[in-house]
Amino acid sequence: MTQLIIIVLYLGILLGLGLFASRLFRGTSQDYMLASHSIGPFLLLMSLFGTTMTAFAMVGSTGEAYKEGIGVYGMMASSSGVIHSLCFFLLGIKLWRLGHKYGYTTQVEYFRDRLESDKIGLLLFPILVGLVIPYLLVGVISSGTVVQNMTAGAFPDAFPTPNPGTNGGVPPYLSMLAICGVVLVYVFFGGMRGTAWANTFQTLVFMVLGLVTFCVIANKLGGEDSLLANLQKLGEAVPPEKATRMHMSQTEFFTYLLVPFSVGMFPHLFQHWLTAKSAESFKLPVVAHPLFIMIVWVPCILIGIWATTDLMPTRPPLPKIPGTDLVNANAILPFLVKTQTSDLLGGFLAAGVLAAIMSSLDSQFLCLGTMFTNDMVNHYRSEPLSDRGQVLCTRLFIIGIVAVTYFFSLGNFTSVFNLGVWSFSGFASLFPLVFAALYWRGLTKAGAYASILTTVAMWCWQFYASGYGANRTYTFDLTLGEAVYKLQPVAPIFLASAVALVAVSLVTPKPSGATLERFFPEQA
Repeated sequence: MTQLIIIVLYLGILLGLGLFASRLFRGTSQDYMLASHSIGPFLLLMSLFGTTMTAFAMVGSTGEAYKEGIGVYGMMASSSGVIHSLCFFLLGIKLWRLGHKYGYTTQVEYFRDRLESDKIGLLLFPILVGLVIPYLLVGVISSGTVVQNMTAGAFPDAFPTPNPGTNGGVPPYLSMLAICGVVLVYVFFGGMRGTAWANTFQTLVFMVLGLVTFCVIANKLGGEDSLLANLQKLGEAVPPEKATRMHMSQTEFFTYLLVPFSVGMFPHLFQHWLTAKSAESFKLPVVAHPLFIMIVWVPCILIGIWATTDLMPTRPPLPKIPGTDLVNANAILPFLVKTQTSDLLGGFLAAGVLAAIMSSLDSQFLCLGTMFTNDMVNHYRSEPLSDRGQVLCTRLFIIGIVAVTYFFSLGNFTSVFNLGVWSFSGFASLFPLVFAALYWRGLTKAGAYASILTTVAMWCWQFYASGYGANRTYTFDLTLGEAVYKLQPVAPIFLASAVALVAVSLVTPKPSGATLERFFPEQA
């Protein structure tokens, strides 16, 4: 009950923060969607980092490290640190300037003008929504797993399960509903300003408590007198196959480096970029983001590989996937927090994990509502909605998307990491589109359509070949002579998208001189 009380109190604080932010609401759609472009360097750093460090990074990476070993850090964390900051610098600043100059709020508004295509939104909007929903599921499903494991034993008669690690815990369908409800309330009332403040608060919470979690678990598992001695003992106990990437081919490892390019096409990051007060606000995120990633990912990965050692407690047993004898990798982190810390500290640490999860959900919910209002309703109406009407429309769509996400979260998804990778692979494969739109005058409307349609076709083909994600170790096998190279699915999708974009753009009519002068004035 201690952990449950702390979790409930934490959710109450978030509700209060969102409701307080709503008192500063200026009543305009720009303030609700973009906080009136008033976000400074620190809040921008916290909101950008908070919205990119999701359950994928905390819960998913720990579980994946348990299965695959230390190579997960090289695949995702180190590359993300560099590539995310590169995207902030190369894309974020330019898109902020264009958004500030021409009044953009969403990606579709920018692409519509840049490509001289009024119908681009009808194609791009459902694709972006379809890719964001699995990303949302990563957070919602993880929150249910964390809460059930952390509250195990609280209600043994009301919520019995055959697994001792989850028996009596609040079932996922209730905790996921509560998490969705809390995020919905503070996004509904606070808008972008409430989201930015909540992200800042939650980012500080999960970073500080994440480090505390790491130290407490290391000392408990190691049993030595100092943290350094415990780290050395745990490192020596890690099985050799988990301390290297010996089970992962070089091509599989390096093609994973394409996945972090997904941040360039995240619609919620686009919206956060546009909240910046000035271009100077990007300096701190560009420099500090890689350091923050290291602070979060290193402890999570190490905890995952420590769970494979003989130093792990044998009682209670590791939680299993319902109906199987397989360990539930999503539950590794909450299991260790539950078993290796005190009730009081465990409650705070659970709140820290939930903070990482919820700091992404809010931005994504708000972004989808903004896109629906601006790109679908407002653009295709004969008369644009009033400011009040736009805010109401955004809020109603947010309610709908929260309901849809909750409904899908009730499905039986066994790998948060795998679900996230498929979502990110789709976004990463659209990266050539946004990069070419900003830096290549030769990009044409037909080339953009070819890139988008090729991405969709290739993604669906690869997803089908993986058994709709059921095969968590699926790779695309490239055969050259007698050699077979294993590639992550993102590689052929990304390459096909880029080739289609360039090839079609070279043989189709270029944008008008007025458009090129508008978006490339320095080259006019």
